[in-house]
Parts: sequence; structure tokens; C-alpha cells
Amino acid sequence: MTRLKLAIPSKGRLKDNAESWLARAGFKLRQSGGDRGYTAELKGLPDADVLLLSAREIAQGLIDGSFHLGVTGEDLLNDLSADLSRDASVIKRLEFGGADVVVAVPAAWLDVNTMSDLEAAGARFRQRHGRRMKVATKYLRLTRNYFSEKSVGEYRLVESAGATEAAPASGQAEVIVDITSTGSTLRANSLKVLDDGVILRSRAALAGSLRADWSPGAKAALQQLLASVEAVESADATSLLMVSGDVPAQLVEALSLIPMGDRSYLSRSGQAVENARLLADSGVKSVAILKSDFIFDQATPSYEAFIAQFDADA
Repeated sequence: MTRLKLAIPSKGRLKDNAESWLARAGFKLRQSGGDRGYTAELKGLPDADVLLLSAREIAQGLIDGSFHLGVTGEDLLNDLSADLSRDASVIKRLEFGGADVVVAVPAAWLDVNTMSDLEAAGARFRQRHGRRMKVATKYLRLTRNYFSEKSVGEYRLVESAGATEAAPASGQAEVIVDITSTGSTLRANSLKVLDDGVILRSRAALAGSLRADWSPGAKAALQQLLASVEAVESADATSLLMVSGDVPAQLVEALSLIPMGDRSYLSRSGQAVENARLLADSGVKSVAILKSDFIFDQATPSYEAFIAQFDADA
């Protein structure tokens, strides 16, 4: 029976954040061979094998079905797959790894602020220099698709192997398509993002392969993982109100409380204090607000949605 194969980034902030995210859900990572090992196990998920790879290797492995599950960037998934809807599915967008894939030009190009301006500048550049302007990027498919969508054809792609933002200053290219989180590196290299030059707003994501061999064992391990992840999300989104008296049914409904039995109710976290005050004003003797680490439910919506998509594509 095929075990669940999960890949996470092997180094940097993505690895640290992915490891912390898994630990919060109750799955502690232990690398084989110490910090330099490229395999690991997750305490609490014994039926899973963990691989430590680069974010790009993870995206490619999900697309070709080499493993079941991975944490990688949405930018890479969208760039490496010709048809992501058939290759892989984003199960969870994560609260880290946020960055935008953008089109940037030299800040000195004062009359180039939109993709339409870029097309006009490309035509002038070709007339003046006898060649198309070069666009340096690691995101070849995303760039081609976006430039086509914006009717920009006066360019030639140059695959970037190093620091893409340095390409205009070094003469390797006139324009770049790169990923940025704050824009500070672009500004430091005298570049600006076009007004309509955001190709993709990317985040780190937990994605599942639609081409992998999903055995019953792999599916069961995925459900266990996602059930814990969603239990943490539910705990973050709600607070438990413990009351010392009866609460009228109409007040429970008015405050959108979820009865949990034994005079306890779930409330949305952002409304917990106000709801507690309203309960106290209604005559309840006392109300305590408690926070939980996990709140499990019978259903696991993210698992069910992914398996339904996998079954539909099978």
C-alpha cells in the first residue's frame, strides 16, 4: 500500500514556516541525518514519508505525480504546469510566503507605466536598435501567457539564472519579470513595477497532486493531516463561552452561538467579548471565555473537496 509522500522546502524561511505550521497542527518534523538530511518523518503522522526539496522541485514533483502532497509557491505551480487544473490542486493557501510576480522596467522610463506603454516602447526599441527588447525571468510560462493576454509582442524572453533584478543594470535585459514581497530590492536596482504589471499574487500553499497514485493509505493519512489543520483553524476562528445559567434559545440564535453541550457555546472569536457581555446583560450569572488549540469536526471539507476533484479527473 502506497504511503503518503509529503514534500516541504529544505531550507530558508519557507522551511521554517512550513515546519512551524505542521507543528501547530500536532505534527513535529524530525529530519533523518540531522539538519543536512533530505528525508524526515512527522511525529503524529506515522504513515507519511517526508522529503526535503527546493520549492521548484516540489512544484515539479506535484505536477508530474512523483509525490502526493507538498508545500510550495503558487507562482511555481502556475509557471511549471501547462494546465494546473489537471496536474495539481491547491488545498490550503498558507499565511506565509506571500509575494507577487511582477513586470518591472527601469524607473528612468518615465513614459512607460502600463503594459500598453511597454508594447509601444518595444516597437520603438526595435526600430532604434534592430532587435526586440529582452525580458529576463525565471517565470517563462507565466510571462508568455500574461504578455499575450496584454497584447505585448515586441519582446524576447531571456531565461534568468541568477539575480533577475540585476539584469537591466548589467545589460542582459531591458525588462524583468520577477517575484517581490516588498519591492525594496526592485527600488534598490532602480526598477519600478508597471501599474498593471502584477501577474500573480502568490502565497505558499499546501497542494495535492492530481497525477499521483493515491492509495487508500495515502488518502487516510491526508485526511488525518487535514483534519488536524482544520481543527486548528476552527480553534483560531472561535472561542468557547462557558455560562453558569440557562441561555434563551432566541438569544443563542440571535448571537449565532453554536451549542456544545453542558452550558457551553462556540462564538466567533472577534465577537466573543461582545457576546459574553450580552449574555451577562441577559441575566446569565457569569460567562467565561476560553480558547482551544483544536476543535475537531466530523467533516473535513478540504479533504472532501480535493478527493472529489481527484476522482473527477481520474
